[in-house]
Amino acid sequence: MTPAWTWYVVILTVLNLAGCAWLLVGNTKRRPSDPKPDETGHVWDGNLTEFNKPLPRWWINLFYITIVFAVAYLMWFGVGQLKGYGHWSSKSEWALDNAAEDARLDDTLKLYAGKPIDVLAQDPGAVSIGRTIFINQCAACHGSGGHGTVGFPDLTLGAKRWGGTPERILETIQDGRQAVMPAWAPTLIEQGGPTAVDDTIAYVLSLSRTDQPKDAAERGEKLFATTCVACHGPQGKGNPMLGAPDLTAGHWLYGGSEAALHKTLSEGRQGVMPTWKPMLGDTRTRLVGAYVWTLSPHTDPPPADGAAAE
Repeated sequence: MTPAWTWYVVILTVLNLAGCAWLLVGNTKRRPSDPKPDETGHVWDGNLTEFNKPLPRWWINLFYITIVFAVAYLMWFGVGQLKGYGHWSSKSEWALDNAAEDARLDDTLKLYAGKPIDVLAQDPGAVSIGRTIFINQCAACHGSGGHGTVGFPDLTLGAKRWGGTPERILETIQDGRQAVMPAWAPTLIEQGGPTAVDDTIAYVLSLSRTDQPKDAAERGEKLFATTCVACHGPQGKGNPMLGAPDLTAGHWLYGGSEAALHKTLSEGRQGVMPTWKPMLGDTRTRLVGAYVWTLSPHTDPPPADGAAAE
């Protein structure tokens, strides 16, 4: 709150309190010209008489006490930038509450500290906590069910762009990722002429579909071998170390239409996965990883019962 707004609230509050006090004083004192309590002269139906009796003294005193309490309250807690005698602030109150909640949460999470995410995935309690954290922190991009959207990967798929092992998933969550797809259109056109981009797209789509023109796919295969193979591999299987996707799986982060792929090659793509460990800490990111681990199938055998129990 700015100083101007602070003084605005202070002046408005003082005027209201002064007005309340003035109303009380002005309406509790009897003037000589006032009629007696039973002499107002207002009578209806012969026996309904309006009196002018004052409020009980204890009731009036309660109003005065309320005004005194309001003044004391403002002096103790302050208004806006004017600190009160109690040195209270919403920020310090939040810090105390937050510290108490963090201590309580740490006491709950210490059971899961340092455990691999595939082991935590065998514990329904850990998965439930991980799901709650995921919905609060990750659902904005990946959706509440982890199915993602354009530009954000579907976490329910078995294939992970940066690797699907427990260690790689945890590394992705904790340390973040920076993915870059260069704009290759100028290079492709220089090598293969004006149809080079369309030919490359035809070959890439032929890795997961059978409806592409054979001649264009063959020309695109040659261009792919000279330009794209360094990241996506000679068979288009991708490279998890670089975040290069498997082009044979038919899963497209930015769309699998010819128009979407044309835009990818012409303009490039840049994807960022935030670094969550500084914000959530080690244990909570492990719990999120455990939940993510349960969203997709795995070919690796589950941890032994003994390891899970440990």
